[in-house]
Amino acid sequence: MNVKISRNAAKVLQLELDKEENKGLLVRVQVTHKHGDHAHYGLGLDDKSANDVVVSTDKGIDVLLDGNEPLLDGIRIDYFYTPEEGFMITNPSKGNNGDH
Repeated sequence: MNVKISRNAAKVLQLELDKEENKGLLVRVQVTHKHGDHAHYGLGLDDKSANDVVVSTDKGIDVLLDGNEPLLDGIRIDYFYTPEEGFMITNPSKGNNGDH
């Protein structure tokens, strides 16, 4: 499985991971809703479970993914400051290039 994280997203995620209350947790991306070949994604911090795959990224952040969910392979995690601050998760490899 493959995950890309933008520089902005990595900075924000690392700040969260460095908090004392988040020690030992990993970043999790999950599918919150899917229809056809399109998915909506959720992001949080979590512990590893039985079906999880830990994917290391080039930004030094490990991401938990459900190994049984093909719509998670190839995701990209971005963080934007404008027009609205927040994360955006897409999967260009599956044709998902943003919200609709």
